Amino acid sequence: MSLRWKWVAGLVAVLACGFATASGAEGPLRVMSLDQCADQFVLALKPDAELRLSPRSDDADAYLREQARAHKHIRPSLEAAVAFKPDVVVRYWGGDMLLLRRLEQGGVSVVNIEDSRDFDSIRSNIRNLASSLNVPDRGEEMIRNMDARLAAAAGQGKGRRATYMTASGFSAGPGTLIDSILRAAGFKNATKAAGYQALKLEQLVLTPPLMFVRGFFEQAFMDWRGVGRHPVLKPLMAASDTADLHASTLTCPGWFAADAALTLAETAQ
Repeated sequence: MSLRWKWVAGLVAVLACGFATASGAEGPLRVMSLDQCADQFVLALKPDAELRLSPRSDDADAYLREQARAHKHIRPSLEAAVAFKPDVVVRYWGGDMLLLRRLEQGGVSVVNIEDSRDFDSIRSNIRNLASSLNVPDRGEEMIRNMDARLAAAAGQGKGRRATYMTASGFSAGPGTLIDSILRAAGFKNATKAAGYQALKLEQLVLTPPLMFVRGFFEQAFMDWRGVGRHPVLKPLMAASDTADLHASTLTCPGWFAADAALTLAETAQ
């Protein structure tokens, strides 16, 4: 056995022993988050737990970035898990297969946030995680607050055509959470093809939508030469209604997608 694999085997043994010890310990629930999306959920649902968040938890595009600064940040690695000894690990996309396999072998509860294309699946994610963190009432309160925002946004677009566009020039059609956000605010998605796709500048010029919905445009350092920032689009946007959705409401399929719908509704009024 190579030195590297001896080190891994030793680490796994420590991991299993450490988790077994932690599971019987008293004190607040120990929750480790493996990515920025998971960070937002655990911060909202279990802020009183002993949290370890991912390195991107307080980035500019994180919804609860201010709250994240009060907690420690660690890398989503096996070594970090061994040191922290979490009771629950939450993830959307973070963590490699070795880490996830060893966590489960060590008896740690790993909760996955599933991808969401609509608000029903967001509700399902909230309930699943709230139950895993033993805070079902907080989950239901979060859903009520989300639904109140959706109710305030409903129908405000009055069926007008709207095109979602990132600075890099990508849009989102049916079968995406963006499409659900547009429809929640009463708009008709001008992008017909399903899924995410690149926009054609010529098509936008020839048939401009009644409303441009811009995502991630506040991040000026990103895609500053992208199609979405092309000079020919500026007069079109000036002649149309334009709504800017903050990146923090779009980077993760969370309850705050309702905030994006409400922004659209307020722009339409």
